[in-house]
Amino acid sequence: MLDPSSKRRLDSPPKSPDSGPADPETALNIPENESENDIGEMGGPSEERELVRGRWNDSARGVGRSHLRPGFSDELSPAPAIAPNGVEWFSVPGWEEIPWLWHGFSTRCGGVTRAYCAEQAPGELNLGFTAEDDRANVIRNRQLLAEAITGDSATPLVTVRQIHSSVLVCEGPPIMDPAGVPGEWPPHKGDGLMTSQPGLLLGIQTADCIPVLVADRRRKAVAAFHAGWRGTVRRIVENGIGRMRLEFGSQPEDLVAAIGPGVAQCCYAVGEEVHSEFESQFTYASELFREVDSSDPVRTRYPIMFLTQRAPGHSSLGSGLHLDLIEANRRQLLDAGLQPRAIQVVGACTNCHPELFFSHRGSRGRCGRMMSVIGIRQHGL
Repeated sequence: MLDPSSKRRLDSPPKSPDSGPADPETALNIPENESENDIGEMGGPSEERELVRGRWNDSARGVGRSHLRPGFSDELSPAPAIAPNGVEWFSVPGWEEIPWLWHGFSTRCGGVTRAYCAEQAPGELNLGFTAEDDRANVIRNRQLLAEAITGDSATPLVTVRQIHSSVLVCEGPPIMDPAGVPGEWPPHKGDGLMTSQPGLLLGIQTADCIPVLVADRRRKAVAAFHAGWRGTVRRIVENGIGRMRLEFGSQPEDLVAAIGPGVAQCCYAVGEEVHSEFESQFTYASELFREVDSSDPVRTRYPIMFLTQRAPGHSSLGSGLHLDLIEANRRQLLDAGLQPRAIQVVGACTNCHPELFFSHRGSRGRCGRMMSVIGIRQHGL
């Protein structure tokens, strides 16, 4: 069982040449998540759109989402809640019936960050220590999120330095940094967190990658996973469910899972190397990809999505592969033994909804981070 006295890693970090460059946080020696580069580095069909205030100006951004085997419907599902402190976040339908459970998927709305919004716009809820934002703003935003989810802004929030891996961390009582901020110093590297310790929130940061939250209704254990394409290929979610079985005695029939806001297949064009990685790992890989070419109905109906500024005949755009990361992680949950009815998809495509979500791909890397959190309510709260 979990030793609650310390945080410990459960796997060794992968030694892979494809881990990609670190983002500005790493360059500033800020000890937390690395880049969303496994989402943003694969050029999509709209690479040369105009960048306006940190977001891509794309008149067709909202179209085509439901035509490419999406994990999301055309509408936000469910609609985000607005906490008394102004934070907008998504809850999972039905999970409010689990009385001991805290959980939520944040949006970009409701904080104090000014780095990524228009001059006259309200502040935003950036929850990552990015180069463009002040650390004090991020700490305040995290307090606002904790207050929205738990009712107490002082609820400890535990994170990891995300590295697009299959590394899992079991969490005990929160570690305090020198400034008294819980869960930030020194963070372990990894992409999955799990605990049976009441009174704290586990947090996974995303800005296109797929967040997955899992709760064991019987044994009161929870987990949070960060799944970009590299983590998905390394089976971060499937391995994580296996670890929950070892650490807490979890049984798949007792687990519920929610896949949160991330880039959907409509907006996630990838290269052949990503396709090859998935083909080498999953027998169902062919079901996760859709090829979009000049005859594709989406391309025919919405040609502006595929235009570039290059002269005719000089564009590198041909047929493109679109990956469904949402379905890929749903399949891992099923392979781990969860029942289909125990798995929910919450939110919408992050690239399609820049007014609601940060998107690494949509903003060419200059963006904040959302956070997906889960925890166990303390007795008496």
